[in-house]
Amino acid sequence: MKKLLLAAVLSAFLLNCKQKVEETNKDTSPETAMDTSEQKEWIVLFDGTSFDGWKEYAKEGVSENWKLEDGAMVFYPPKERVQGESYNLISTEQFTDFELSLEWKIAEAGNSGIFWGVVENDSLGQPYESGPEIQVLDNDKHPDGKNGTSHQAGALYDMVSPSKDVTKPVGEWNTCILQINHETHQGSVVLNGEEIVAFPLKNGDWDAMVAKSKFADWKHFGKYATGSIGLQDHGDKVAYRNIKIRKL
Repeated sequence: MKKLLLAAVLSAFLLNCKQKVEETNKDTSPETAMDTSEQKEWIVLFDGTSFDGWKEYAKEGVSENWKLEDGAMVFYPPKERVQGESYNLISTEQFTDFELSLEWKIAEAGNSGIFWGVVENDSLGQPYESGPEIQVLDNDKHPDGKNGTSHQAGALYDMVSPSKDVTKPVGEWNTCILQINHETHQGSVVLNGEEIVAFPLKNGDWDAMVAKSKFADWKHFGKYATGSIGLQDHGDKVAYRNIKIRKL
């Protein structure tokens, strides 16, 4: 009887040890380890509480036209604007190959944009003179929405049209993921979970694309592999939140 009881206790002990090993292996599987590693690689560019890491283009700091509201940065265009004055935001850190994730919400009939490869130069007055733009737009009510699909939300502005309109109604948040990889010469835009734009980078195909656009004769446009991320003041109310970036 004692032998049977001892065997039962030993069997239960071994079974318990096996279950713990399996649980440990499950928690540290390659997939789980990869997910954890990838999460650690994300850099928060905007945490919803301050403008640390941002400034207005060709200026120091951020003006009162940008507000912090409910974890978002919100641009309110000035009622009276000095001619030529603008309030575009750029990141103080520069990036080359990356995956940028953010959410945007545009006002009715509004227009804005997301830039990359932005440089500050005494001869340049605006971030769009160097940085290509991913369009942020109310497709239904802003004139650009009717001015060719390469001007609609998610487009590589004036160069590559979105494959479809996946924008949410005005007043709702849209999630945008922009990937730029100069090593593979590829860029892409995923909007609200769907890849809608893919484009070449820094090769003959890119040059041909630019040559057919309004930027054909712009000396600095798209010339910088490394530059700041930019958020556009196009004269309309717009909000951005949950901005993070992962270097590739």
